[in-house]
Amino acid sequence: MFRSVQVTIFLFFVITTLFIVMLFFLLQESVSLPYLIGFILFLVLIAGVAIAKLSIEPLREHFNQLEHFSKEILHELNLPINTIMTNTSMLKKNIEDERALKRFGRIEAACGMLQERYKELDYLIKKQMQHEQIEQFDVSELVVERLKLLKPLYSSAKFSEDLEAISVNIDRIGLAKVIDNIIDNSVKYSPKNAEIAILCRGSKLSISDKGQGMDELELFQVFDRYYQSDANALGFGIGLGLVKNYCDKYKIKLHVDSTKGEGTTMQLDFSGVV
Repeated sequence: MFRSVQVTIFLFFVITTLFIVMLFFLLQESVSLPYLIGFILFLVLIAGVAIAKLSIEPLREHFNQLEHFSKEILHELNLPINTIMTNTSMLKKNIEDERALKRFGRIEAACGMLQERYKELDYLIKKQMQHEQIEQFDVSELVVERLKLLKPLYSSAKFSEDLEAISVNIDRIGLAKVIDNIIDNSVKYSPKNAEIAILCRGSKLSISDKGQGMDELELFQVFDRYYQSDANALGFGIGLGLVKNYCDKYKIKLHVDSTKGEGTTMQLDFSGVV
């Protein structure tokens, strides 16, 4: 497709250039130089617009097709992942064989990894489609909204909230994904009955856990793409990379305070964007 577009643009450019040069030599004796230069520049402008249109239209059509295809793929992926997760959980209840339980555990782990990739892909596609809609909203209200969705997923975790209003004017969808990722990591790297404390005060949002924590080396690498402090945890370590990219883009100060064996606190400081 793009090969034929390149050939078309090249041929159009060569033909147009030859036409303009020929026209210049034909008219230079009968038309005054200022008028001739103006006319030639006008032709060059028209040719430039035509070349731009020839270049952009195929790309626009291609991206529209990709957008439609991505929507369809996301819809088709979500249903089988949820179906496998639900049925695996139901089947496990009636199985006592240790080997079979381990196999089901591996299936659940693989589905969990697929679900994480689905969420990240869903965010990235929505981000492109909606062009990062900037809006005024209250961070504490967004936290409450996300917790309503997340608490049923982390039924064993215990959440405590102390929330005050923080008004910001940024991409709401992106911040929702940031909050989801931080909470997900807090639960993932904590004991079964995780205790997650969420504090929203002044211009800062803090999410704390009492999990395994990190040492200085892990803290240095935690936001690197694909890094995971626990190789046995689900996922590929992409989430916190997205968190840092979002915070850098919107000038949100991101602080991490962690002690090995005691837990981690991640703090988003909105003082630069409030």
